Amino acid sequence: MKNTVYIMIKKELARFFGDRRTVFSTLILPGLLIFLVYNIMGNAIAGDLDGRKDTQITCYASGLPDVLEEKLQSANFKIIHFLQDTKKLADAKNDLTNQKIDLVLVFPKDFEKQVADYTAASGKPAPSVDIFYNASHSSSLEAFESATQMLNDYESSMTNKFDINSSGKTYDLSTEEDSVAVLFSSMLPMLLMIFLFSGTLSIAPESIAGEKERGTIATLLVTPVKRRDIAIGKILSVSFLAVLSGLSSTLGTIFSLPALLKQSGETVGSAAVYTLSDYVLLAVTIILSALVMVTVVSLLSAFAKSVKEAQTLAAPLVIVNVLIGMTAMFGGNGSRELYYYCIPLYNSLHCMTAIFKFQAEAFPILITVVSNLLVTFAGVFILTKIFQSEKIVCC
Repeated sequence: MKNTVYIMIKKELARFFGDRRTVFSTLILPGLLIFLVYNIMGNAIAGDLDGRKDTQITCYASGLPDVLEEKLQSANFKIIHFLQDTKKLADAKNDLTNQKIDLVLVFPKDFEKQVADYTAASGKPAPSVDIFYNASHSSSLEAFESATQMLNDYESSMTNKFDINSSGKTYDLSTEEDSVAVLFSSMLPMLLMIFLFSGTLSIAPESIAGEKERGTIATLLVTPVKRRDIAIGKILSVSFLAVLSGLSSTLGTIFSLPALLKQSGETVGSAAVYTLSDYVLLAVTIILSALVMVTVVSLLSAFAKSVKEAQTLAAPLVIVNVLIGMTAMFGGNGSRELYYYCIPLYNSLHCMTAIFKFQAEAFPILITVVSNLLVTFAGVFILTKIFQSEKIVCC
């Protein structure tokens, strides 16, 4: 059995690696495209934000207090004062409508005195500041948000009774491991599942439905190789290729994270915080996930007459896979009930999440391993039976 399975694996790998275009499009191109696209996106967003920081905001102001003028100027506001009368206010609004300026600030006369004299107990309305902006103009909308935040801070400071985190100490006690865990556990499990299934869908149908379409499956079945060995060899070889394909896309994502996230102004942590045991557990989980995916798609391919039909039959599984992946991104820690780890792929995803969060536990992972192996063995058994039916395989 070992020799015949090895021959089948060697045949499948030779067929795959013998086609340079297939190797490039399946193993190299996905990761390369993801790396390039994410880097371009990250650099474009960061460049856009940097450009906005350098852009001066033109603001007409009437009755602006000196202390607020200094704050606005430090935030790159160019202040142009105007006397408050009906005509000049109308002209200022007209310039704002025509996008010649970004903002119009109108303070009541003697604003600072009114604020100092105002008490909520008087029952009178508080002094009001009018901020006019143009929501159809992005710089005007951003200027409005910035000025509003600054005025809110100024209002709070006028009744200040105590300070928060003002002693210069380090108040954020999260470690690099915590930061990496939050980032990786929210993104990579879902991406890994998607990449693995994409690789499976591009390779598995060709291995079985492709041979049926070309008519070579009949030749293979008349050889002295056992049908069981054919099924095992195909599933193992395609799983290996699917893992390589998923690895390519994953590496492209990981290497592009610094460029993609640098607009946040935070340093992206290093994957070096994970230990060798974490990577071993992750590799086992990924391999088992690939085995389940390949097994399911191979069974569907066995009933298909062509590669296109096999991919069509497997298309609904794409949605299922994405929905499962989303439970890691939006579902928190997922369910901690052990019986959920008997569900194929769902269990793998939440094992990945636990590994990235440094919360991996032996028993859930063991249940995941046993469950996914049972599904794979059952799939091999069913595929063997299918290969024994000439009506199905050679139709």
